[in-house]
Amino acid sequence: MTLMTKILGATAAVALTAGAALAEPALIFDLGGKFDKSFNEAAYNGAKRWADETGGKYLEIELQSEAQREQALRRFAEAGASPLITMGFGMADPLTTVAPDYPDTKFVVIDVTWIEGENIRQIGFAEHEGSYLVGMMAAMASKSGTVGFVGGMDVPLIRHFGCGYAQGVKAVNPDAKIIANMTGTTPAAWNDPVKGSELTKAQISQGADVVYAAAGGTGVGVLQTAADEGILSIGVDSNQNHLHPGKVLTSMLKRVDVAVYEAMKAGDAVETGGVTILGLSEEGVGYALDENNAALVSDDMKASVDQARQKIIDGEIEVTSYYANDTCPVLDF
Repeated sequence: MTLMTKILGATAAVALTAGAALAEPALIFDLGGKFDKSFNEAAYNGAKRWADETGGKYLEIELQSEAQREQALRRFAEAGASPLITMGFGMADPLTTVAPDYPDTKFVVIDVTWIEGENIRQIGFAEHEGSYLVGMMAAMASKSGTVGFVGGMDVPLIRHFGCGYAQGVKAVNPDAKIIANMTGTTPAAWNDPVKGSELTKAQISQGADVVYAAAGGTGVGVLQTAADEGILSIGVDSNQNHLHPGKVLTSMLKRVDVAVYEAMKAGDAVETGGVTILGLSEEGVGYALDENNAALVSDDMKASVDQARQKIIDGEIEVTSYYANDTCPVLDF
């Protein structure tokens, strides 16, 4: 099943194919800015692809504060934008408040899967599955047997990343040591590359020679410091391999770009009132392999990871979700 069918639903996909008119969409970026080289930038890339292909225009705003969330939703809804695409779990409460006031507006929210609303399509990702694969790669590339994880804001979503990563590491090396740190407990944690650098240096001092950054714009500091200090890093959300060619082992891809692109392409044909989870089987998550990291990923490494990927899809490997019981079997945060 393609991402398009998963996001639109069968009925909506037929309507789109039949030539349903597209309303002018809007995109609300999360805190951290649209050029964070990670989560928000993936959304921007999806929107830009839609605009380039169709010649269409969309409204957008980069949030600067929490107070702007509800304001932006109402502003765009009043302007008649639809679908109105919002980024990040911080939009959950504002959407719950605003969406009922605009029943004819189609809302799409990415990284929220737990709210209700007949005019809301919620899109989540199986980040733990993709993180499991890059965790395997970290363990295979590590020479010290110690790897690191730098998260952004300490929330269940980021622990979900870390838990999947730790399980992948342990699947390759049960004796591996995993050092995990979060950048902070407020939204500022998404855009603090200096703190990301400091945490990376601290993890290196404890023996880590591969560090996975799941921290939005903060991850830029993690990847930079890893490259400067001669260890490997792992990017997140967008393909970040090109930021430091030959020094980024891989990136855990979270196809936010595709989700945004398909939502804009659907327009008012977006099927709302439900939840879509995109995992390995839908190609919603994965790992990046290109000319920038080809020399770092051996044939054996790729074969092992691809075999595990298929086993996860087939149900032969079950990656425990942090959400299942608010804890991780192989990692203490």
